[in-house]
Amino acid sequence: MIKKIAGAAGTVAVALSTAFFGIGAANADPAPAVIGGGSGIIIDDQFECTVTTVGHDGAGRLVGLTAGHCGDAGAKVWAEKDRAAGQIGQFVYSNHDLDYAVIQFDPGRIIPVNRIGNVTITGLGGPPGFPMIVCKEGRTTGNTCGISWGDVFDTSVETWSQMCVVEGDSGAPVVVGTTLVGMVNAYLAVACFGPEVGTNMSSIMADLNGRGGIGSGYYPI
Repeated sequence: MIKKIAGAAGTVAVALSTAFFGIGAANADPAPAVIGGGSGIIIDDQFECTVTTVGHDGAGRLVGLTAGHCGDAGAKVWAEKDRAAGQIGQFVYSNHDLDYAVIQFDPGRIIPVNRIGNVTITGLGGPPGFPMIVCKEGRTTGNTCGISWGDVFDTSVETWSQMCVVEGDSGAPVVVGTTLVGMVNAYLAVACFGPEVGTNMSSIMADLNGRGGIGSGYYPI
């Protein structure tokens, strides 16, 4: 999938979902899938993306976030590493301007965790500035880190960083230590070498809480 990132002087960025080619889901009554920020998911048997974070909203619903270009409201979600768990949730809201989406999970289908791979999420924080070091956990490239360039075009929404990301890493959590500060949305120019561009968690939370409904008042596991 290709999309243009606002604020980058017309620069074309590659949105980091990837096409999925696989087999149908199993029909057995399976054990729940372990899901957290950094887990790979399959959307509508078409695309693979990465979960940003899992937690609860202000009403106690089990929800999570990923990139908005990964799907629209109603899109069905499976765990990439545990297809036998069946459908684990669905998209309930997708904001294509900020490029984030809310997933409502079936509490009986997942075990929510705050650590996947080398990334642990213990809270939410503001956008990282230059020259802070940020890290991410993506379903394609795993754990990579790099310098934050900050809000290059003064969008008050996006942060650029020099982390390796490629297709399938869309939605990957961007952290400073154990604080979730953003998500991966795209790279510019060359996969893994071009700068990564992602939406800040502060912008996402402001939109979620201002909109109300599912996802409002979100806090991580």
